[in-house]
Amino acid sequence: MEHTRPAIALADLLDAIDVLETRGDIENTEIASIESDSRRAGAGTLFVAVRGTAVDSHRFLGAAAAAGAVVVGETLEDVPAGSVAVRVPDSRMALGQLASRFYGEPSEELTLVGVTGTNGKTTVATLLYESARLRGLKAGLISTVANIIDGKSTPAEHTTPDPISLNALLRRMVDAGCTFAAMEVSSHAADQHRIAGLTFAGGIFTNITRDHLDYHKTFAAYLAAKKSFFDMLPPTAFALTNADDRNGAVIVQNTAARPVAYYSTRDITDFTVKIVEDRLDGMLLDIDGAEVETRFAGRFNASNLAAVYGANVLLGVPRDRGRLEISSLVPVAGRFQTFRSRRGITGIVDFAHTPDALVNVLDTIAETAGESARVVCVCGAGGDRDAGKRPLMARAASERCDLLVLTSDNPRSEDPDEIIRQMLAGVDPSRRDDVIIEPDRAAAIRTAVANAGAGDVVLVAGKGHETTQTLADRTIHFDDREELTAALADDDASYRQ
Repeated sequence: MEHTRPAIALADLLDAIDVLETRGDIENTEIASIESDSRRAGAGTLFVAVRGTAVDSHRFLGAAAAAGAVVVGETLEDVPAGSVAVRVPDSRMALGQLASRFYGEPSEELTLVGVTGTNGKTTVATLLYESARLRGLKAGLISTVANIIDGKSTPAEHTTPDPISLNALLRRMVDAGCTFAAMEVSSHAADQHRIAGLTFAGGIFTNITRDHLDYHKTFAAYLAAKKSFFDMLPPTAFALTNADDRNGAVIVQNTAARPVAYYSTRDITDFTVKIVEDRLDGMLLDIDGAEVETRFAGRFNASNLAAVYGANVLLGVPRDRGRLEISSLVPVAGRFQTFRSRRGITGIVDFAHTPDALVNVLDTIAETAGESARVVCVCGAGGDRDAGKRPLMARAASERCDLLVLTSDNPRSEDPDEIIRQMLAGVDPSRRDDVIIEPDRAAAIRTAVANAGAGDVVLVAGKGHETTQTLADRTIHFDDREELTAALADDDASYRQ
């Protein structure tokens, strides 16, 4: 993505950050671009060095300055004499604030709502975007699935982009006439200050369960990263939290946002959504005392819809209008997306890639499919990610399905067979006979369908909307939805012969 903007005075940029020291001619220097990649540093560039998980780009400060860039860092030891340089206490924080100022602080021209949590971020953010468009607003979306500007979509590389890309994207939204934007706020983004400098109109907490401990190391640190998003909200923003999650109140305990509101699918709160009738193809909900038919299934989706409804009301939408919008929304691609074969097998693709998400999806299937339905689950676990959740995922799945097919997800640099062995360790020995191991994901999906019959349910979990599979040496095209629909069609053809 190009980050071109009219040149701006360096002194104006520095007004947005805490400065410990400056060197060189600050007052007469203009900045034409801002970069965090030293390979793009040069004359007219502001290069901000950050300490990454793999590389500390402070080591490139000297080279960037020698190339003519103005440099910003937490240390200026290697910067040549005569260079224009700025020392700051926290360069990650400074990068976000500088990027926001460079792009004209676009978040202040938008009603920007951030969504954080382990599960449900994509669904809630996407449905907020869709709700805004139902009201006739030009809107933007920043999510795991895609970044969208008023209906025009581009693939997303990260849940939350880096600060420069993020502010450039928000500026493009404003320039396109958008007045509303919804974005996922990942724990990595909050911890790395990628959202520093942004002005939010509201924040939403969905839930928190074990995930990303490869990065955060402890659950407490993971929780603190999520909480830090709410700690930074201004008094002009709202904070909406899930009363059904035991950490829902903890998340907002230090926020300056007002109001602080709660939603629930169990108890009477500011926004209460209860399930009247649950089916695989939809739910009848009671939303604040009024019945609403929806095209979503499962308690976890009832909770997602409660968050969307509550946020919209906090944004000024009348409650009756908010309920009408909920009835008009459709499920997000790869999130409990259902398919059906002619002979009555229901296939479901879901992004569930944590133990809690698998529990939610499989419990929903058990509650809605009927006692006679057998449930076959296909799942794996990603490589180079939190290994501790692998046995927990397999245990959760094996306890809730009739047949578990363990397979490869995105193995990345790890051995797929070793990942599967780690998952299998979580399965109780008494259930091992109900587990099939098939590392080839396409073959695993075909195996699951072949072991299902009329009235049964096949869940393919883990990749959801993704259209690629990342291997050690390459990335290939792979779409669970394509593989599942093909397997269901082949099974129909075979059954008719």
